[in-house]
This record gives sequence, structure tokens and C-alpha cells, in this order.
Amino acid sequence: MIETATKVIDKVNSPDDVKKLSLEEMYTLADEMREAIIKKVNTTGGHFGPNLGIVEATIALHYVFNSPVDKIVFDVSHQCYPHKMLTGRKEGFLNPDLYLKYTGYTAPEETDHDVFKVGHTSTSVSLATGLAKGRDLIGGKENIIALIGDGSLTGGEALEGLNIGATLGSNLIVIVNDNDQSIAPNQGGICEHLTKLRNTNGECKDNIFKAFGYEYYYIDEGHDIQKLIDLFSKVKDTDHPVVIHMHTIKGKGFEPAETNREPFHWILPNALDKLNDEKEPYVDYGTLTADYIEQKVNEGVPIVAMSPATPAVSGFFPPFRERIGNHYIDVGIAEQHAVGMASGIAKRGGKPILAVMSSFIQRAYDQLSQDLALNNTPATILIFWGGITNADATHLTTFDIPLISNIPNIVYLCPTNKSEYLRMLDWSVSQNEHPVVIRVPMVGLDDETIDTTDYSKINKFKLVERGEKVAILGLGNSFELAKKVRSKLNDNGINPTIINPIYATGLDKELLESLKQNHKLVITIEDGEIDGGFGEKVTRFYGVSDMKVLNYGSFKEFTDRVPMNELEKRYHLTPELILGDIIKAIG
Repeated sequence: MIETATKVIDKVNSPDDVKKLSLEEMYTLADEMREAIIKKVNTTGGHFGPNLGIVEATIALHYVFNSPVDKIVFDVSHQCYPHKMLTGRKEGFLNPDLYLKYTGYTAPEETDHDVFKVGHTSTSVSLATGLAKGRDLIGGKENIIALIGDGSLTGGEALEGLNIGATLGSNLIVIVNDNDQSIAPNQGGICEHLTKLRNTNGECKDNIFKAFGYEYYYIDEGHDIQKLIDLFSKVKDTDHPVVIHMHTIKGKGFEPAETNREPFHWILPNALDKLNDEKEPYVDYGTLTADYIEQKVNEGVPIVAMSPATPAVSGFFPPFRERIGNHYIDVGIAEQHAVGMASGIAKRGGKPILAVMSSFIQRAYDQLSQDLALNNTPATILIFWGGITNADATHLTTFDIPLISNIPNIVYLCPTNKSEYLRMLDWSVSQNEHPVVIRVPMVGLDDETIDTTDYSKINKFKLVERGEKVAILGLGNSFELAKKVRSKLNDNGINPTIINPIYATGLDKELLESLKQNHKLVITIEDGEIDGGFGEKVTRFYGVSDMKVLNYGSFKEFTDRVPMNELEKRYHLTPELILGDIIKAIG
């Protein structure tokens, strides 16, 4: 019987085990960790390039510092997989049966080595300054380390954190992981400045970190474990704020990800098995949006397609970006700035179309309210991926309707199919009276009906079918469920009214009033949180009248990778459960 050679990773169950390794073993460990990350992420999907690029630095961090006493705050958590593997969670990367055991982001409920639950960007320095201030107030002595990078410095909060961190006058170590990339290519003056620092080995006389007041170190060999250990050891237990500017390679160890970094930032399951497959042309709402914008640009419309570092989500792939030239701008990971800039473009006569993922639009709430809505500038904002989801708690997409629909002046449209979406987009671009937000649908892509609705008649709902006793209002994506509920009611001898509300920001009071004549119950269904959402507006309208109202959507909660079938049961979002509620309500 031949014994299988023990891998180094088999010996590492905590950071204390890392400290016992030789340099040679640490390099072997790095190779084993990369191999595990590649296999795991190819199976489950997840952040690929960022994690491959931070392996050696993570090993060096845990060799030098004493986590969890020393606090390491990961920005965005795009780079936390190696950290998880070294802090007692390696089975989630080595055992296929446990691949889904751990979330893809830092999570304090998993281990004391994770300080915060983090999934959004540019926050690590702010969080670390708070940890440092709290430590100083109670006389602590531990190191506070903020790991930022992968484009996160473009977010305004990163600069706000750096601004205050420099004045603390105590231990704060900021590690800038500079891989010359964000999700898409890096953008802006900060990116250019980092490039100058890299090209001069950190010797460029213009140095933003020194200008803030930090002691500054540059390391070009961000995959040289010994040099990383030496530098980390040098700044350990420092009594003043320090920045380490570390150059790494995004996607390190997987050549396609090193040379073509954008599509390998995050990958779908089994993506690596299809690298050599011929890509078939496909149409989704992203490509549909890009095609529409390109057509309008060619017609001479002064459109600017805008993305806060997530262009692929909205179909803004490199060929599209190249074809429309200066009609496209990526502002980096900076949703606040994106909304403010869009408002400025619209004020000066341009036609901005800002595409944002639902989970990220919350970062721009103040700008939506003040810079956009208060000034009533006619910008167009597209919300992608809005809806109830089984995603991680950090990337839920259920809050955009209550967040946006209660801001004055904004018109929030929720199409149910392709035709409505394009018609709404066309109206939004052509009008100059309102800021318009459109929740890009995830259904109805094959619907070939032609929509002729005049969307300038604000808050006029579509009465799809007039019935009696029960009226069902299905907003946006939820209109499909509304139709299924109607079918169930038909089977039970009830012919309900079915309505496509279209507008999440207001009510068709005339239509709702007319329902009082021969209806006992109104049902609202929305693909998002019901607290503060569309349905509550309908409930408030009927108030003390005899009309009963049932609201369906998600609860006010942070869910974390809860299966969709479980959420549907919890929220009663199935035709059968809604039918049961209706029968109970109307007797």
C-alpha cells in the first residue's frame, strides 16, 4: 500500500500553524491553496481573480500578525477566501460536500478571525479607524490592519477613512493591494497615481498617502512571501498610521485570469470547463440595453451610458464600450458620484443612463434624494437584478423599491416584459420632467407583444382583465405570479381582476376607487420588501374602508443564502399559498 504524501495545507488549521512553516512550505501552501480555490470556485461560482491574487500576502499576514487579537478588516471581502482557509475553514474549500458551508464574504458568526460582515466596497479603512479609536480609548495594544484594493480606493468612503486615519496618531496599518484592476479596468486619477507610484517603485514625488500624513512603503513583489514577511514585521506594532502599497497580479496562477482580468473577477459555476467553447450570441436584458443605447448614439442622441465598475451586469462589454467611445463612462466603484454626475449631465442637456445593481444603489441614497430628486433632473437609472434572492446577506436585492419609491419627484417604473421595458426606456430618454428609475425585469424576455403605453400619464395602472370579488396587483417581476394566482382562482370559480401597476412610486387612485364597487379583497405582490414598499401604499389608500388588502413580498430581514423555495414558503409567494389566504379572507 502506497501512502499518500501529506500536503502542507493538511497541517494548517489556524494561523498558529502558519507560523510553524518554513519558507519553502509556505510557497507549497500557496500552490495548494490556489489549486483548492480554482476547483471550489469553478464548482460553486464566486470571486476568482481577486482571491488568487492575494494568497501569498494572506499567508504572510497570518505569519506575522496574531489574528484574532490583531484585527484584519477585508475590504469588499473579494479577497477573503485565502484568509478563510487559514482560519479554520479550509474544509469549505477542500471538501466538495462542504463547498457551500461558508459564505463568500467575511462573517463574524463563522469565526473570531472575521471582524465585520462585509460585502460592499471602500469601507475597510473607515471600519479600521473605528477599531483603532476604540482600542485607544480602552487602552488596547493590538494591531489594526485594513486590507483595501481591487479598485476600492475609487469609493469616496475610502478617502474619507484615509483622511481621518492619518490623524489618529496611533497604530493603523493600511495595506493597499494594487493589482491595477477593479472589477472592470481601473478608472480615474487615483488609478493613474497608483500607476506612477508602481512605475517609480514608490519613489514618485507626488504621493497621496504621504500627503495625507502616512508613513509609506512600497513593495513591488506582492507574491514574494519573504519580502512580505520582512515588511509586515517592520510595521507591526507601529505607533503611527502606515500605508503599505503592495503590487500584486489579479488572477495569479491561472493564466487566462491574469491576461483577461475583467471576466475572471467573478465566475459562474463550471465557467473554467467552457473556456475553449465557442461563445454563442445571446440576448438578455443587458445586451438589449446596450443595443438600445448604441442605436440612440448612432441616431445622434447625446446619451452617456454609465457604470460604477460593473459594466458586464448591464451588457456594457468591451466591444460595446469601444464602439460608442466617449458616450460611455465607468466611474469606478463610486455609486454616489455616479448619481451626482448623472444629475449634472442631465442638467446640461445630456441623456445619462446609469446602470446599477440593486444591491449597490443603496450606497447612493443621499445623492438620489438631494442631487437628483430635489433638483428634479431627468436622468435615467436602471436597476439590474432587483428581486427576492437566495444571495449572501451582503448582496440582497430586495430593498430598492422601498428605498427609491419613497423619494419625491422620482418616477420608479417596473416593467413586466421586454416590450414594456424598451418603451419605458424610450420615454425616459425623451422626456425632461422627471428623474426616472426603471427596475430592469428578469422575466418576459420572449414576450413579443408591442407596448404602446403613454408613460407620461404618471401613475396610471394597466387594467389587464376586469373581474370581481378579488383584484390582484402584480408589480414588475411579480406579475407572472399574479397570473398564476388568477388561474388558481379561475379553477375555484372566481374571476379576479388583474392589474399591472407599472409605477412603484404612486397610485392610480381612480382605478383603486372603482374596485370598491364589486371587490372584497385586493392582493398586492411585489418582488421585494413589503415594509415601505408598493403594497403598503395600496393598503394605506383603502384605510378604514371595507376593502380588505393582503400584501405579499419579502419581510424586513437580512437573509443569508436561504434557498428560494424556503423563502417562497416563508413569504407565501406561491399560487397555492396565496389561494389559501384568499379563500380564508373572503370566506
